[in-house]
Amino acid sequence: MNFDYCPNRIGTHSVKWDMMEDLYGVSPENGLPMWVADMDFQSPQCVLDRMRELTGDGVFGYYNNDTPYREAIVWWMETRHGWKIEADWIFTTTGVVNAVGLCLDVYTERGDDIVLFTPVYHAFAKVIKGAGRQVVECQMPVDNGRYQMNFDAWDAQMTGREKMLILCSPHNPGGAVWTREELQGIADFARRHDLIILSDEIHQDLVFSGHRHIPFTMVDDRVLDRTVIVNAPSKTFNIAGLHNGNVIIPDPDLRARFADRMTALYIGTNTFGTAATEAAYSPEGAEWVDALMVYLDGNRRVFDAAIADIPGLTSMPLEATYLSWVDFTGTGMTREEFTRRVEQDARIAVNYGPTFGAGGESFLRFNIGTQRARVQEACERLHKAFADLQ
Repeated sequence: MNFDYCPNRIGTHSVKWDMMEDLYGVSPENGLPMWVADMDFQSPQCVLDRMRELTGDGVFGYYNNDTPYREAIVWWMETRHGWKIEADWIFTTTGVVNAVGLCLDVYTERGDDIVLFTPVYHAFAKVIKGAGRQVVECQMPVDNGRYQMNFDAWDAQMTGREKMLILCSPHNPGGAVWTREELQGIADFARRHDLIILSDEIHQDLVFSGHRHIPFTMVDDRVLDRTVIVNAPSKTFNIAGLHNGNVIIPDPDLRARFADRMTALYIGTNTFGTAATEAAYSPEGAEWVDALMVYLDGNRRVFDAAIADIPGLTSMPLEATYLSWVDFTGTGMTREEFTRRVEQDARIAVNYGPTFGAGGESFLRFNIGTQRARVQEACERLHKAFADLQ
């Protein structure tokens, strides 16, 4: 588990590395890609070994018998999260965003309003709009450096046209691990307004010491009949390119409706994604994740300390994920100015705050899921880019 090893990803059809110059004007030869959410670490050895087994005989026919794959998911959820699920609750999609699109298709109609607590993962709004639904942004206030719920304001905002709430738990981009009390408040809010709850829990495994992720269906039995959970091994094990996601539906009625749509679209499994998931959700995979979180915690500490040393910059304390959410409000600069300094002066490609919705205007998102040396280099570049503030 050598997380300091730096594989060369340039010219490998990597979105993160090979598209940064086109999108941000930052060359991969001398720039740092800290935008799209994949890591620069090799996947665990158990996954690599399984992939090599699959390519060994050179035959890639139809996949058969997903029982071990489902059993691995059941084992992982109970062992890592204390969540007891049944194998027949699980559906496999080509990733979490695809799962979100399918859920919109199954449980809502064109023209329906869909609630987002913003700022939040930018793909949600894109998929909602693409499906002909309307985005309702419920902006989260910041208190003591952390996003908070504001149910009184959001209750007043509802019109009765809302049909679904898409929750990001743990939160991307703010990195919050929602507490049981916060999740209960969300459950109560959904019941008051008769909303289906779609909980995206893709970052469930990337939680730092001192915090614990709670699967949404463990919060309140009264919302089981309106809750769908989507997650994936992709962020945890750095296998996003294998496009394998889980849709887990405890309620039989919701499950039957989703199953009908899966059958109608004839969506099948991906041999490589399924095999990688089975290999990752194992004791060996768990050991690798534990080591990863220790390494990411080191990256988090290095990056947060550097940001705190630059007047006017504030990083939201990370409770989960490897995505640091940095606020530039205190610089007094325009968004164009602080973004220019990060991209052109520091030569770092990052995600723009406004793409995450209302409340993200003064932020940039930095991916610290990379080698420590690169995080340290980014810190040095940022110090130089904002040297006049120090």
